[in-house]
Amino acid sequence: MATAPLKTSFLAVSMIGFLVSALYIPRFSQTWAFAFGIIFTIMFVASMISMVHGTPDEQLYARPRPLH
Repeated sequence: MATAPLKTSFLAVSMIGFLVSALYIPRFSQTWAFAFGIIFTIMFVASMISMVHGTPDEQLYARPRPLH
């Protein structure tokens, strides 16, 4: 089973979000900082998995347009 590669912006948001949740949010709430840290870590892992297993050929195939 091949997974489609995620966008680079998804990876960037996960890294920036983790840094913000690790450095800035703990001043206000340790609980929220931990929760956001977990979410952004999961996003980062998903980005890494999609980079390893994704094939660019699948992204280049023609997709059928939805009928309105």
